[in-house]
Amino acid sequence: MKRWLWSILVSIDQTCGVFLAPILFYRVQSPDETISSRLGKIKVAHGGIIPWRYPIARIMDMGLDIIDPNHSIESIEEDED
Repeated sequence: MKRWLWSILVSIDQTCGVFLAPILFYRVQSPDETISSRLGKIKVAHGGIIPWRYPIARIMDMGLDIIDPNHSIESIEEDED
């Protein structure tokens, strides 16, 4: 049951990532990648800080860091995009 629920949550994350990609990241990326992974890749590409040109992404990352420090970096999916 836990695995099924986790799969549902990940699929919701991925679906939201597809719909929000043009708003959050200004380009469409792999539909199989989670939002956290996308945030982590932007963060790594810019020296550990998401630039303010991605305002919603930066705010989301800051919120995730409060709940789970370094969440986006640890969630990077290397096999996507």
